Amino acid sequence: MMGTPVAPTFSRSALAPGLLGAIALLAGLALIDADSFIIIRYAVSILALILCVFAVQGTAWWWLIGLGPIAVLWNPIFVIELHGQGWVAAQYVAALLFVVVGVRVKVPVH
Repeated sequence: MMGTPVAPTFSRSALAPGLLGAIALLAGLALIDADSFIIIRYAVSILALILCVFAVQGTAWWWLIGLGPIAVLWNPIFVIELHGQGWVAAQYVAALLFVVVGVRVKVPVH
């Protein structure tokens, strides 16, 4: 005997932008010294801000500690020039953070 299905109380709205951001960051490793890296900067910065909105909606404020600096460092308007292995490592760390935020943030369904 089957009962009435229960409506979900949350959604994982941050999953798609988190995965897209991670893909953009990893693809950006190939373009890191090219002029076309500006496209990666736009994508990552915008997706980080989208994840910030979902983190606030899901009352997971602590994720803003990692997402805020990503939005600033990858900002394509006021470029902060970073080079070397630290910048490459930052790409990997940011990609990991995007995936973790995408999986962990639960946005309540109204």
